[in-house]
Amino acid sequence: MTTDEGAPTTGSGGSSISRWSRLQARFGWLDHVMRAYRHFDERNGGFLAAALSYYTIFALFPLLMVSFAVVGFILSRRPGLLSTIDNHIRSAVSGALGEQLVDLMDSAIDARTSVGIIGLATAAWAGLRWMSRLRASVTEMWSERHLDSRGFLRHTLSDLIAMVGTFAVIELTIGLTALSQVRPLRAVLRWLEIHTFSVVGETMFRAISISLSVLVSWILFTWMIGRLPRQKVDLVVSMKAGLMAAIGFELFKQVASIYLRIVLRSPAGAAFGPVLGLMVFSYITAYLVLFATAWAATAPRPPANDREPSQL
Repeated sequence: MTTDEGAPTTGSGGSSISRWSRLQARFGWLDHVMRAYRHFDERNGGFLAAALSYYTIFALFPLLMVSFAVVGFILSRRPGLLSTIDNHIRSAVSGALGEQLVDLMDSAIDARTSVGIIGLATAAWAGLRWMSRLRASVTEMWSERHLDSRGFLRHTLSDLIAMVGTFAVIELTIGLTALSQVRPLRAVLRWLEIHTFSVVGETMFRAISISLSVLVSWILFTWMIGRLPRQKVDLVVSMKAGLMAAIGFELFKQVASIYLRIVLRSPAGAAFGPVLGLMVFSYITAYLVLFATAWAATAPRPPANDREPSQL
């Protein structure tokens, strides 16, 4: 027997398809996930996530330049600390190579002002490009039609505001996740002069930290999904999608922390592990955000003609 389209419904393949269809009909959440994945795939979500990961990594290099300039200013005002670092370098690397490393570090510190200025300018440009691509990607997941540009200056200013807020929340959630690890947690407890802490209390403290991290991630992803698109979208559905992405993001961060602890034990892992981890981290995060946006876009909502383009 065949269907109206001529596809067989008997046999192992047809039976599998029939069982899967019944599962989708029985469980609405499963049907929603499958519709979201088809929506995500039709809009090349994987390619958009890869492009976002590229822009993310590209934007990190000027931030490293800025960080290096900040360290240079600190060391230039603390000659005792600089002398200690020089002695450590000479003791670890003896001979002419050690002197060359010290001279290289001193030259870099002397160039801290120019490095900082170039880093700030490049970071602003790369960050705006990253935010523009991110907004275009989430808009692509939401939209069923191309939206006309509302002006370069308007988009640039809104992208700048969104970029500053996004980086602030990302730093906060990463810091809370780091706090939930054992060693930082014990350091905080010692700083609070709590030298003895029960296992139950420490577990509760860590659970609270992870919960706060999920909450901050929820706010971040809800903002990305519901406020970064260049059109008005359903905020309630965006909050549900943001919560789904936040839970997945927190689980991924916990796994990533275990991965880093393992790979950093070997010299090769210490050299290449963080780089590979950064690439995977940026891609998975972008994938989560875009898939959650596709999930929100396929949820029941008012017709498209009832929604107006946003003013951003």
